[in-house]
Amino acid sequence: MVNKMAVLGAGTMGHGITQLYAQAGFDVYLYDINGEILQDALNKISTNLDLLFQENAITLAEKEKTLQYIFTTTNLEEAVSGSKFITEAVSENLNVKFDLFKQLEEIVDKDAIIASNTSTFSIKQLSEGVQKKDRLIITHFFNPAHLVPLVEVVKSEEIAQEIIEHTVAILKGIGKKPVVLKKGIPGLIANRLQAALVREAFYLLDNGIADAKDIDLAVSAGPGFRWAFIGPLETADFGGLDIWKSVVENLAPLLSKEEKVPPFVKEKVDNGQFGTKTGNGLFTYQGNDEVQNKIRERDIHFIRLLNIKNEEI
Repeated sequence: MVNKMAVLGAGTMGHGITQLYAQAGFDVYLYDINGEILQDALNKISTNLDLLFQENAITLAEKEKTLQYIFTTTNLEEAVSGSKFITEAVSENLNVKFDLFKQLEEIVDKDAIIASNTSTFSIKQLSEGVQKKDRLIITHFFNPAHLVPLVEVVKSEEIAQEIIEHTVAILKGIGKKPVVLKKGIPGLIANRLQAALVREAFYLLDNGIADAKDIDLAVSAGPGFRWAFIGPLETADFGGLDIWKSVVENLAPLLSKEEKVPPFVKEKVDNGQFGTKTGNGLFTYQGNDEVQNKIRERDIHFIRLLNIKNEEI
């Protein structure tokens, strides 16, 4: 029985995962080495809940109750003591993760599950940093974690099936749609598919086929519209495998096969133009206010779509 959740790392993913568990009624201890980051995480969670309330997804009482379930700490032992399910969401650096795992193995309950949110490292790589390999699993959430339903679950050869089932049950209990990979692969499922699409989008932009706004629109108003409810494989079934056989065989030789991003992307990165986090990327944003408005607009659309998907026939 899991009553206390621990989330380690209060950054972009950690605060959203914390919110999910708290909304489901778990006591959640959010840990970070930086007290200011913890306070910022609480502010973001409160803002997220305000938006959910505005969209009639939760009541005011549910918002207040959610916040009462969240506890922040800079003390790792306080965060994990008595917790049977620990989510690691620290920076994507193996040395940082290994250092954390080493500390955890000295203080966590022997039957505690450690779930890493990584999408960069394989379960085999992560397992090199722990002795109790039979308690380590990957639960890869997507940003924003409190709204995107998908969680990818990756198991090691050492982990028991009952732990997989227990993890899946927890994720379903907080409203997520978990998928369990039968075997590990770099990038897992969703990021491999996204990377293939983004590589082609970069190619189209680099070759002047269309501007960035229209390339995005071609996805969000086309395939993306369908993919919200039927994935690419079911789309192929609906369209006819005979048709898609021709589409793939005709187009595959012409698609981008680049192994690196185009020079214009590298140039932007080298110049510190990372996107919304810096106010300039493939699009230009007029100050932090516009960035926050864009994020708010995105999240409103995501909340409304989530409400629709939760009502699927």
